[in-house]
Amino acid sequence: MRRLSAMLLTLLLPLTAAGQSVSSDGTLADQLLARPPVQSNPAALTPLWHGRDGRMLMLKAERSTNAQALRENASLAFHPVDAPSVLTTGLQYSLAPNLQAHAEVSQHSWVNQPMRVLGSEVGATYDVGRYSLGLSVGTKSTPDNSAVLPRVLPGAEPGVDGLSGFDSSAQLNARGRLALGNRSGIDIGASVGRIHLLPGNLLGVNTLDQKQLSFGVDHGSLSGILVGRTMQPQAGIPGAYTSDRRWNSIDLGVTWRLPWRGSLSVGAQNLWSSGSPANTPVGPEPDQSRTPYVQYHQDL
Repeated sequence: MRRLSAMLLTLLLPLTAAGQSVSSDGTLADQLLARPPVQSNPAALTPLWHGRDGRMLMLKAERSTNAQALRENASLAFHPVDAPSVLTTGLQYSLAPNLQAHAEVSQHSWVNQPMRVLGSEVGATYDVGRYSLGLSVGTKSTPDNSAVLPRVLPGAEPGVDGLSGFDSSAQLNARGRLALGNRSGIDIGASVGRIHLLPGNLLGVNTLDQKQLSFGVDHGSLSGILVGRTMQPQAGIPGAYTSDRRWNSIDLGVTWRLPWRGSLSVGAQNLWSSGSPANTPVGPEPDQSRTPYVQYHQDL
């Protein structure tokens, strides 16, 4: 029994040390632990370590709808209605008073469907209060390549961006924010990346290049985002399409953070689009039909 108690005390020593390092200069840590979630950002931040020089390691956890995830970090391959639930977990480390690095993983999942898309991202953000600039690289992939992604809405193509043969993607992201006050701000984002499709997909090409621009505005509990995308086959790769074939679209969404820790999002996928959505001899092209949506999310 004594040996068991000694072993438990030994295992708890690192946690005790971590608690002491947080509380050694615990003013900032206590403020973070006692601070209620901000209406415009439902992510939970928990301090893990706080150094005397101001450096801090924090754990981030967030569950949101895909429409909300687009507001915080516009996803290159996803439209607002492509996945009802997004779970994000990661670490955030303060390298300097105005410089933070982060590493996180995410999961896009569907209700009553076994399919999921896993993502990972690493990046850094320079924040001076009124404005901030962040850069990151990320990937997304399907753990089971043999399965077809589920149908999102009746009449809409199943998959990501209307691509049922989605396999993986990699992207470079940039995001800037200008604060207009304590409760308002403007966000601008840009992403470039590449989408890989499963072999033998109906589109007839294996790789697509995609670019994206986003513009967001928020004031208090209200936020809106406008996202423009362009997608085309990779240049120099044989397939059913040439590199001058493009599909363009614009998404629009508005989210209202409700007083009871819920949120309501309304908008339209493919509010404007160019490129023929009709089936071709090689199979269906990416679905660009206009799709309005209403999503409700409750934070637990």
